[in-house]
Amino acid sequence: MTAASATDFNALDAWVDAHFDEEVRFLQALVQVPTDTPPGNNAPHAERTAELLADMGLTAEKHAVPAAEVQAYGLQSITNLIVRQRFGEGGRTIALNAHGDVVPPGDGWTHAPYGGEVVDGKLYGRASAVSKGDFASFTFALRALAAVAPPAKGAVELHFTYDEEFGGELGPGWLLAKGLTKPDLLIAAGFSYQVVTAHNGCLQMEVTLHGLASHAAYPHTGVDALQAANQLLTALYAHNDVLRTRLSKVEGITHPYLNVGRIEGGSNTNVVPGKVVLKLDRRMIPEENSAAVEAEVRGLIEATVATCPGVRVEIRRLLLAESLKPDNRNAPLVAALQRHGQAVFGEPIPTSGTPLYTDVRLYGAHGVPAVIYGAGPRTVLESNAKRADEHLVLDDLRRATKVIARALSELLAG
Repeated sequence: MTAASATDFNALDAWVDAHFDEEVRFLQALVQVPTDTPPGNNAPHAERTAELLADMGLTAEKHAVPAAEVQAYGLQSITNLIVRQRFGEGGRTIALNAHGDVVPPGDGWTHAPYGGEVVDGKLYGRASAVSKGDFASFTFALRALAAVAPPAKGAVELHFTYDEEFGGELGPGWLLAKGLTKPDLLIAAGFSYQVVTAHNGCLQMEVTLHGLASHAAYPHTGVDALQAANQLLTALYAHNDVLRTRLSKVEGITHPYLNVGRIEGGSNTNVVPGKVVLKLDRRMIPEENSAAVEAEVRGLIEATVATCPGVRVEIRRLLLAESLKPDNRNAPLVAALQRHGQAVFGEPIPTSGTPLYTDVRLYGAHGVPAVIYGAGPRTVLESNAKRADEHLVLDDLRRATKVIARALSELLAG
Protein backbone atom coordinates (compact mmCIF):
# COMPACT_ATOMS: atom_id res chain seq x y z
CA MET A 1 0.00 0.00 0.00
CA THR A 2 1.62 3.29 -1.07
CA ALA A 3 -1.13 5.82 -0.46
CA ALA A 4 -4.22 6.00 1.70
CA SER A 5 -7.49 5.70 -0.18
CA ALA A 6 -11.19 6.09 0.46
CA THR A 7 -11.33 2.29 0.76
CA ASP A 8 -8.74 2.43 3.55
CA PHE A 9 -10.74 5.09 5.39
CA ASN A 10 -13.94 3.07 5.14
CA ALA A 11 -12.12 -0.01 6.42
CA LEU A 12 -10.71 1.96 9.35
CA ASP A 13 -14.16 3.28 10.24
CA ALA A 14 -15.63 -0.21 10.08
CA TRP A 15 -12.89 -1.62 12.33
CA VAL A 16 -13.47 1.07 14.94
CA ASP A 17 -17.21 0.38 14.90
CA ALA A 18 -16.67 -3.37 15.23
CA HIS A 19 -14.32 -2.94 18.22
CA PHE A 20 -16.01 -0.02 19.93
CA ASP A 21 -17.48 -2.00 22.81
CA GLU A 22 -13.95 -3.22 23.54
CA GLU A 23 -12.68 0.38 23.42
CA VAL A 24 -15.29 1.44 25.97
CA ARG A 25 -14.33 -1.43 28.29
CA PHE A 26 -10.67 -0.40 27.98
CA LEU A 27 -11.54 3.16 29.00
CA GLN A 28 -13.64 1.93 31.91
CA ALA A 29 -10.70 -0.14 33.17
CA LEU A 30 -8.43 2.91 32.95
CA VAL A 31 -10.87 5.12 34.84
CA GLN A 32 -11.29 2.52 37.58
CA VAL A 33 -7.64 2.86 38.67
CA PRO A 34 -7.31 6.21 40.52
CA THR A 35 -4.53 8.63 39.56
CA ASP A 36 -5.16 11.51 41.96
CA THR A 37 -2.33 14.02 41.67
CA PRO A 38 -1.55 14.96 44.37
CA PRO A 39 -0.53 12.64 45.92
CA GLY A 40 0.65 11.32 42.56
CA ASN A 41 1.16 7.59 43.13
CA ASN A 42 0.70 6.84 39.44
CA ALA A 43 2.99 3.90 38.71
CA PRO A 44 0.17 1.40 39.51
CA HIS A 45 -1.96 2.90 36.72
CA ALA A 46 0.92 2.57 34.27
CA GLU A 47 1.35 -1.08 35.25
CA ARG A 48 -2.36 -1.75 34.71
CA THR A 49 -2.33 0.10 31.38
CA ALA A 50 0.66 -1.96 30.22
CA GLU A 51 -1.22 -5.16 31.12
CA LEU A 52 -4.28 -4.08 29.16
CA LEU A 53 -2.14 -3.12 26.16
CA ALA A 54 -0.35 -6.48 26.30
CA ASP A 55 -3.72 -8.22 26.13
CA MET A 56 -4.20 -6.43 22.79
CA GLY A 57 -0.79 -7.44 21.51
CA LEU A 58 0.88 -4.08 22.14
CA THR A 59 4.17 -3.95 24.06
CA ALA A 60 4.55 -0.97 26.37
CA GLU A 61 8.05 0.05 27.41
CA LYS A 62 8.01 1.04 31.08
CA HIS A 63 10.19 4.03 31.88
CA ALA A 64 10.21 4.52 35.64
CA VAL A 65 11.37 7.94 36.81
CA PRO A 66 13.86 7.55 39.71
CA ALA A 67 12.12 7.81 43.08
CA ALA A 68 14.35 10.63 44.30
CA GLU A 69 13.41 12.81 41.32
CA VAL A 70 9.71 12.06 41.75
CA GLN A 71 9.72 12.78 45.48
CA ALA A 72 11.68 16.00 45.01
CA TYR A 73 8.93 17.01 42.59
CA GLY A 74 6.31 16.45 45.30
CA LEU A 75 4.85 13.22 43.91
CA GLN A 76 5.11 9.54 44.88
CA SER A 77 5.70 7.42 41.76
CA ILE A 78 5.77 7.85 37.98
CA THR A 79 6.23 5.24 35.28
CA ASN A 80 5.84 6.59 31.75
CA LEU A 81 4.90 4.28 28.88
CA ILE A 82 5.98 4.19 25.24
CA VAL A 83 4.43 1.84 22.66
CA ARG A 84 6.34 1.75 19.35
CA GLN A 85 4.68 0.41 16.19
CA ARG A 86 7.07 0.35 13.23
CA PHE A 87 5.40 -0.28 9.86
CA GLY A 88 8.43 -0.10 7.57
CA GLU A 89 11.81 1.54 7.09
CA GLY A 90 11.87 5.28 6.51
CA GLY A 91 8.93 7.60 6.74
CA ARG A 92 7.66 9.73 9.58
CA THR A 93 7.30 8.83 13.22
CA ILE A 94 4.08 10.24 14.63
CA ALA A 95 3.64 10.28 18.39
CA LEU A 96 0.32 10.35 20.23
CA ASN A 97 0.53 11.66 23.81
CA ALA A 98 -2.06 11.58 26.61
CA HIS A 99 -1.65 11.99 30.36
CA GLY A 100 -3.13 9.72 32.99
CA ASP A 101 -2.71 11.89 36.09
CA VAL A 102 -5.63 14.03 37.21
CA VAL A 103 -6.78 16.28 40.06
CA PRO A 104 -8.60 14.51 42.94
CA PRO A 105 -12.35 14.09 42.39
CA GLY A 106 -13.63 16.47 45.06
CA ASP A 107 -17.26 16.59 46.19
CA GLY A 108 -20.63 16.71 44.45
CA TRP A 109 -20.53 13.58 42.30
CA THR A 110 -23.77 11.81 41.40
CA HIS A 111 -21.83 8.97 39.72
CA ALA A 112 -18.91 7.12 41.29
CA PRO A 113 -15.79 9.08 40.32
CA TYR A 114 -13.87 5.87 39.65
CA GLY A 115 -16.75 3.71 38.49
CA GLY A 116 -16.63 4.21 34.71
CA GLU A 117 -20.44 4.06 34.67
CA VAL A 118 -22.16 4.48 31.28
CA VAL A 119 -25.48 6.37 31.37
CA ASP A 120 -27.35 7.77 28.37
CA GLY A 121 -24.36 7.45 26.07
CA LYS A 122 -21.90 9.09 28.46
CA LEU A 123 -19.07 7.46 30.38
CA TYR A 124 -18.64 9.05 33.83
CA GLY A 125 -15.48 9.15 35.89
CA ARG A 126 -12.50 11.27 36.83
CA ALA A 127 -10.15 11.55 33.82
CA SER A 128 -12.72 10.07 31.42
CA ALA A 129 -12.46 13.22 29.29
CA VAL A 130 -9.05 14.58 30.33
CA SER A 131 -7.30 12.54 29.25
CA LYS A 132 -7.75 8.79 29.73
CA GLY A 133 -10.31 9.07 26.95
CA ASP A 134 -7.40 9.62 24.59
CA PHE A 135 -5.53 6.63 25.97
CA ALA A 136 -8.47 4.84 24.35
CA SER A 137 -8.83 6.89 21.15
CA PHE A 138 -5.11 6.78 20.40
CA THR A 139 -4.73 3.06 21.21
CA PHE A 140 -7.67 1.99 19.09
CA ALA A 141 -6.73 4.31 16.22
CA LEU A 142 -3.32 2.61 16.15
CA ARG A 143 -4.89 -0.83 16.34
CA ALA A 144 -7.27 -0.02 13.49
CA LEU A 145 -4.40 1.22 11.33
CA ALA A 146 -2.30 -1.88 11.98
CA ALA A 147 -5.22 -4.23 11.38
CA VAL A 148 -6.73 -3.00 8.13
CA ALA A 149 -4.57 -0.28 6.55
CA PRO A 150 -0.92 -0.70 7.56
CA PRO A 151 1.27 1.83 5.73
CA ALA A 152 4.41 0.74 3.89
CA LYS A 153 6.71 2.89 6.00
CA GLY A 154 6.82 5.07 9.09
CA ALA A 155 5.93 4.49 12.71
CA VAL A 156 3.45 5.44 15.41
CA GLU A 157 4.34 5.85 19.07
CA LEU A 158 1.96 6.04 22.02
CA HIS A 159 3.26 8.18 24.89
CA PHE A 160 1.25 7.73 28.08
CA THR A 161 2.64 9.99 30.81
CA TYR A 162 1.74 10.89 34.38
CA ASP A 163 2.61 14.38 35.61
CA GLU A 164 0.74 16.92 33.46
CA GLU A 165 -0.95 18.35 36.55
CA PHE A 166 2.53 19.22 37.92
CA GLY A 167 3.94 20.60 34.66
CA GLY A 168 4.99 17.60 32.59
CA GLU A 169 8.72 17.79 33.30
CA LEU A 170 8.81 14.17 34.56
CA GLY A 171 6.44 12.99 31.81
CA PRO A 172 7.13 14.07 28.22
CA GLY A 173 9.90 16.39 29.43
CA TRP A 174 11.75 13.45 30.99
CA LEU A 175 11.28 11.13 28.00
CA LEU A 176 12.53 13.81 25.59
CA ALA A 177 15.45 14.89 27.77
CA LYS A 178 16.62 11.27 28.13
CA GLY A 179 16.55 10.79 24.35
CA LEU A 180 13.95 8.03 24.62
CA THR A 181 11.88 9.53 21.82
CA LYS A 182 12.17 12.14 19.05
CA PRO A 183 9.09 11.95 16.83
CA ASP A 184 8.63 13.94 13.66
CA LEU A 185 5.07 14.99 14.49
CA LEU A 186 2.86 14.91 17.60
CA ILE A 187 -0.85 14.72 18.28
CA ALA A 188 -1.67 15.33 21.96
CA ALA A 189 -4.87 14.69 23.88
CA GLY A 190 -7.61 17.22 23.15
CA PHE A 191 -11.22 17.55 22.09
CA SER A 192 -13.01 16.63 18.89
CA TYR A 193 -14.41 19.86 17.49
CA GLN A 194 -11.26 21.92 17.03
CA VAL A 195 -7.56 21.47 16.30
CA VAL A 196 -5.57 23.45 18.86
CA THR A 197 -2.34 24.87 17.47
CA ALA A 198 -1.16 27.22 20.25
CA HIS A 199 -1.64 27.71 23.97
CA ASN A 200 -0.82 30.06 26.82
CA GLY A 201 2.17 29.76 29.09
CA CYS A 202 2.04 29.93 32.87
CA LEU A 203 4.29 31.42 35.54
CA GLN A 204 3.47 30.46 39.14
CA MET A 205 5.22 32.16 42.05
CA GLU A 206 5.21 32.00 45.83
CA VAL A 207 5.54 35.37 47.57
CA THR A 208 6.35 35.41 51.31
CA LEU A 209 5.93 38.64 53.25
CA HIS A 210 7.83 38.79 56.56
CA GLY A 211 6.72 41.28 59.20
CA LEU A 212 6.92 40.96 62.96
CA ALA A 213 4.30 39.16 65.01
CA SER A 214 3.09 40.80 68.21
CA HIS A 215 0.19 40.71 70.66
CA ALA A 216 -2.96 42.30 69.25
CA ALA A 217 -3.20 44.43 72.43
CA TYR A 218 0.10 46.06 71.45
CA PRO A 219 -0.07 46.25 67.64
CA HIS A 220 2.44 49.11 67.49
CA THR A 221 5.13 46.64 68.61
CA GLY A 222 4.70 44.50 65.51
CA VAL A 223 4.83 44.81 61.74
CA ASP A 224 1.62 43.60 60.13
CA ALA A 225 2.45 41.35 57.17
CA LEU A 226 -1.24 41.06 56.29
CA GLN A 227 -1.59 44.80 55.78
CA ALA A 228 1.37 44.63 53.41
CA ALA A 229 -0.27 41.67 51.66
CA ASN A 230 -3.42 43.76 51.25
CA GLN A 231 -1.45 46.48 49.49
CA LEU A 232 0.26 43.90 47.32
CA LEU A 233 -3.03 42.25 46.36
CA THR A 234 -4.42 45.63 45.32
CA ALA A 235 -1.38 46.26 43.13
CA LEU A 236 -1.44 42.80 41.57
CA TYR A 237 -5.12 42.90 40.69
CA ALA A 238 -4.80 46.46 39.34
CA HIS A 239 -2.07 45.11 37.04
CA ASN A 240 -4.77 43.09 35.27
CA ASP A 241 -6.04 46.39 33.82
CA VAL A 242 -2.69 46.72 32.06
CA LEU A 243 -2.68 43.09 30.94
CA ARG A 244 -6.12 43.42 29.34
CA THR A 245 -4.62 45.86 26.83
CA ARG A 246 -2.12 43.26 25.56
CA LEU A 247 -4.18 41.39 23.02
CA SER A 248 -3.11 38.14 21.39
CA LYS A 249 -3.44 37.59 17.66
CA VAL A 250 -4.14 33.87 18.22
CA GLU A 251 -7.82 32.91 17.82
CA GLY A 252 -9.19 31.56 21.09
CA ILE A 253 -6.69 33.45 23.25
CA THR A 254 -7.51 36.94 24.49
CA HIS A 255 -4.95 38.57 26.79
CA PRO A 256 -2.66 37.75 29.72
CA TYR A 257 -4.03 37.74 33.26
CA LEU A 258 -2.92 37.29 36.84
CA ASN A 259 -4.66 35.42 39.63
CA VAL A 260 -3.82 34.93 43.31
CA GLY A 261 -5.02 31.43 44.08
CA ARG A 262 -3.89 30.86 47.65
CA ILE A 263 -3.21 32.93 50.78
CA GLU A 264 -1.83 31.65 54.10
CA GLY A 265 -0.88 33.74 57.10
CA GLY A 266 -1.13 34.63 60.72
CA SER A 267 -1.00 32.39 63.76
CA ASN A 268 -4.06 33.33 65.84
CA THR A 269 -6.90 35.83 66.09
CA ASN A 270 -5.19 37.83 68.83
CA VAL A 271 -1.81 38.08 67.08
CA VAL A 272 -0.63 40.67 64.57
CA PRO A 273 0.33 38.53 61.54
CA GLY A 274 4.06 38.24 61.18
CA LYS A 275 4.08 36.23 57.97
CA VAL A 276 1.79 35.90 54.94
CA VAL A 277 2.33 33.68 51.90
CA LEU A 278 0.66 34.32 48.53
CA LYS A 279 0.69 31.98 45.55
CA LEU A 280 -0.01 33.58 42.20
CA ASP A 281 -0.58 32.41 38.65
CA ARG A 282 0.37 34.62 35.68
CA ARG A 283 -0.91 33.36 32.31
CA MET A 284 1.23 34.36 29.34
CA ILE A 285 -0.01 34.72 25.76
CA PRO A 286 2.13 33.18 23.00
CA GLU A 287 3.46 36.61 21.99
CA GLU A 288 5.04 37.23 25.42
CA ASN A 289 8.59 36.50 26.54
CA SER A 290 8.60 34.55 29.80
CA ALA A 291 11.80 36.15 31.15
CA ALA A 292 10.36 39.63 30.60
CA VAL A 293 7.08 38.59 32.24
CA GLU A 294 8.84 37.24 35.32
CA ALA A 295 10.96 40.36 35.61
CA GLU A 296 7.85 42.54 35.38
CA VAL A 297 5.99 40.60 38.08
CA ARG A 298 8.99 40.57 40.40
CA GLY A 299 9.50 44.28 39.87
CA LEU A 300 5.87 45.04 40.69
CA ILE A 301 6.02 42.97 43.89
CA GLU A 302 9.30 44.47 45.07
CA ALA A 303 8.24 48.05 44.34
CA THR A 304 4.96 47.59 46.21
CA VAL A 305 6.52 45.96 49.27
CA ALA A 306 9.17 48.68 49.38
CA THR A 307 6.40 51.09 50.43
CA CYS A 308 5.62 48.93 53.49
CA PRO A 309 8.11 49.81 56.28
CA GLY A 310 9.61 46.87 58.12
CA VAL A 311 8.35 44.22 55.68
CA ARG A 312 10.75 41.88 53.88
CA VAL A 313 9.74 39.88 50.79
CA GLU A 314 10.91 36.56 49.38
CA ILE A 315 9.87 35.52 45.86
CA ARG A 316 10.18 31.95 44.64
CA ARG A 317 9.27 30.58 41.23
CA LEU A 318 7.09 27.48 41.50
CA LEU A 319 6.45 26.76 37.82
CA LEU A 320 7.40 28.13 34.44
CA ALA A 321 5.48 26.56 31.59
CA GLU A 322 6.29 28.16 28.27
CA SER A 323 3.53 28.87 25.78
CA LEU A 324 3.06 26.80 22.64
CA LYS A 325 3.59 29.22 19.80
CA PRO A 326 2.03 28.90 16.32
CA ASP A 327 4.24 26.72 14.10
CA ASN A 328 3.57 26.37 10.37
CA ARG A 329 5.48 23.06 10.31
CA ASN A 330 2.39 21.40 11.81
CA ALA A 331 0.41 22.15 8.62
CA PRO A 332 0.23 18.47 7.52
CA LEU A 333 -1.24 17.48 10.89
CA VAL A 334 -3.75 20.32 10.82
CA ALA A 335 -4.86 19.60 7.26
CA ALA A 336 -5.32 15.86 7.82
CA LEU A 337 -7.26 16.28 11.06
CA GLN A 338 -9.47 19.00 9.63
CA ARG A 339 -10.20 17.03 6.48
CA HIS A 340 -11.13 13.82 8.26
CA GLY A 341 -12.79 15.64 11.14
CA GLN A 342 -15.18 17.28 8.72
CA ALA A 343 -15.80 13.98 6.93
CA VAL A 344 -16.59 12.10 10.16
CA PHE A 345 -18.32 14.83 12.19
CA GLY A 346 -20.10 16.45 9.27
CA GLU A 347 -18.99 19.99 10.12
CA PRO A 348 -15.88 22.15 9.72
CA ILE A 349 -13.20 21.63 12.37
CA PRO A 350 -11.53 25.02 12.98
CA THR A 351 -8.07 25.72 14.34
CA SER A 352 -7.76 27.60 17.60
CA GLY A 353 -5.53 28.50 20.49
CA THR A 354 -6.40 27.72 24.10
CA PRO A 355 -5.77 29.68 27.31
CA LEU A 356 -4.75 26.43 29.03
CA TYR A 357 -1.15 25.28 29.17
CA THR A 358 -0.27 21.68 28.31
CA ASP A 359 2.56 19.17 27.98
CA VAL A 360 2.66 19.89 24.24
CA ARG A 361 4.96 22.84 24.86
CA LEU A 362 7.66 20.37 25.89
CA TYR A 363 7.57 18.68 22.49
CA GLY A 364 7.60 22.11 20.84
CA ALA A 365 10.70 23.03 22.84
CA HIS A 366 12.41 19.96 21.32
CA GLY A 367 11.49 21.04 17.80
CA VAL A 368 8.55 18.66 17.31
CA PRO A 369 5.63 20.20 15.37
CA ALA A 370 2.47 19.43 17.32
CA VAL A 371 -1.28 19.88 17.58
CA ILE A 372 -3.90 19.06 20.20
CA TYR A 373 -6.83 16.88 19.11
CA GLY A 374 -8.76 13.98 20.62
CA ALA A 375 -12.04 12.78 22.08
CA GLY A 376 -14.24 15.32 23.80
CA PRO A 377 -16.82 18.10 23.55
CA ARG A 378 -16.53 21.64 22.22
CA THR A 379 -15.33 23.12 25.51
CA VAL A 380 -13.61 21.93 28.67
CA LEU A 381 -16.58 23.09 30.74
CA GLU A 382 -18.97 20.78 28.88
CA SER A 383 -16.95 17.75 29.97
CA ASN A 384 -16.92 18.77 33.66
CA ALA A 385 -13.16 18.20 33.63
CA LYS A 386 -11.72 18.97 37.09
CA ARG A 387 -15.30 19.15 38.44
CA ALA A 388 -17.86 16.64 39.70
CA ASP A 389 -19.40 14.23 37.18
CA GLU A 390 -16.67 14.49 34.58
CA HIS A 391 -17.81 12.52 31.55
CA LEU A 392 -17.14 11.69 27.92
CA VAL A 393 -19.83 11.37 25.27
CA LEU A 394 -19.16 7.97 23.74
CA ASP A 395 -20.14 9.07 20.25
CA ASP A 396 -17.37 11.68 20.41
CA LEU A 397 -14.95 8.93 21.43
CA ARG A 398 -16.02 6.71 18.53
CA ARG A 399 -15.79 9.46 15.93
CA ALA A 400 -12.52 10.95 17.22
CA THR A 401 -10.93 7.49 17.06
CA LYS A 402 -11.92 7.28 13.39
CA VAL A 403 -10.54 10.76 12.66
CA ILE A 404 -7.18 9.96 14.26
CA ALA A 405 -6.91 6.59 12.50
CA ARG A 406 -7.69 8.20 9.13
CA ALA A 407 -5.23 11.04 9.73
CA LEU A 408 -2.45 8.62 10.67
CA SER A 409 -3.14 6.59 7.54
CA GLU A 410 -2.92 9.65 5.33
CA LEU A 411 0.14 11.15 7.01
CA LEU A 412 2.13 7.92 6.96
CA ALA A 413 1.14 7.11 3.39
CA GLY A 414 2.03 10.58 2.13
